[in-house]
Amino acid sequence: MLEGNYAMMIYGLQTCAICQRARKTLEAKGIDVIFRDVRSEPLSEAELSKLIVEFGDRLVDRKSNDYRALNNWLKNSEAEAQIAAQPKVMARPVIRDNDRFFLGWDDDVQEALLAD
Repeated sequence: MLEGNYAMMIYGLQTCAICQRARKTLEAKGIDVIFRDVRSEPLSEAELSKLIVEFGDRLVDRKSNDYRALNNWLKNSEAEAQIAAQPKVMARPVIRDNDRFFLGWDDDVQEALLAD
């Protein structure tokens, strides 16, 4: 659950190069990171709802091949249904640092997480 005891959690895919880069960078800075592959351990309905509240439709990567492969019904569905049906369409990484959430691994996210 998102309310777990871990200081930092990365939600992503084991095969995602950006997720792995984020994980390695954080660990190199001495930050304990728990990595959760959302394909092998899908988000619960409550977890997904919390992330949707935080990020809205930005949580779905509409540029991905996986999104383009969704059928029209799913493409016109809510983000929750899209991610529940095909976890690979989730934009990633999603990083939880206690009660703060971040989407992606751009300069702003790195600055926020590594400056502490």
